[in-house]
Amino acid sequence: MSQAAASRVQADLERLLPLLDARLTVAFQQGEAERLGEAMRYSLEAGGKRVRPVLCLLAAEAVGGQIESALPGALALEYIHTYSLIHDDLPAMDDDDLRRGRPTNHKVFGEGHAILAGDGLLTEAFRVLADGPGEPARRLEALSLLAEAAGWRGMVGGQALDLEGEARAKTHRLTKRDGPKGEAQEGPSEGETLAHYDFDHLQLIHRLKTGALLRASLEIGAVLGGATPADRQALRATGEALGLAFQIQDDILDATATDADLGKRAGKDAGRGKITYPSLLGLDGARKALEEATETALCQLASLPNRTSLEAWARYLAQRAN
Repeated sequence: MSQAAASRVQADLERLLPLLDARLTVAFQQGEAERLGEAMRYSLEAGGKRVRPVLCLLAAEAVGGQIESALPGALALEYIHTYSLIHDDLPAMDDDDLRRGRPTNHKVFGEGHAILAGDGLLTEAFRVLADGPGEPARRLEALSLLAEAAGWRGMVGGQALDLEGEARAKTHRLTKRDGPKGEAQEGPSEGETLAHYDFDHLQLIHRLKTGALLRASLEIGAVLGGATPADRQALRATGEALGLAFQIQDDILDATATDADLGKRAGKDAGRGKITYPSLLGLDGARKALEEATETALCQLASLPNRTSLEAWARYLAQRAN
């Protein structure tokens, strides 16, 4: 990433994060269920890159809109993303103990409160977007985009496919070890395990699980910023490419970084038998796919009037270290 792009990303963070952080936990400060409010604030205040809300705000700016018009969408996206992380970490899902360098929500508050904290964040996302300022028609369209991206045709559906893939991989490994007569055999090689999958299936999982919400971040920002149909379509296509690039880099980091680098458990995908870009393409192939996806995103941005920040973010997301 060039120095100019890095400086732009830093400048965007310095001006946008205070706007987000000042509003992020306001809705959860007071209420009858005090410990549940604490659990929701715990995960919201854990830090993170705030990629989705920042992209939403920058998309509004990129089409000539105002930051304030897109703030409800940005908050809603961060609530949805945070809820998904809380639920992903649960024992029934990825069973993680560490998130952003801290114990995961269910390790601190228990599984019941962690589930409810995710539920509370999910529902608050729709309230904050529905009650926001601006034209009702734009807010209604943004609500529809958010529901599609977060629901079973988007993020939730992708998580289901991911779980099903893990189960198939586990069954395959056990079958290979037991052998035809119940005799102990060596487990399959990585290539044998992954032979049950294909590249199209991998892309489908990540287009839904990760890509849908990233795409929606840009498209919701475009809608709330009053984008023309052409600019909205350009940002939707950019979001699809960025979602792919983001997931490929996630897979590369999971394979190459340490727990300390990531603030969570590294190597967990390989340990659970998940299919990833490096496992299918090798690290060099995954890096090439990452470069291609990033270039696609940059090409889609070329027609926008105020694209400089989004171009810098596209390069940053492809080269981030955590």
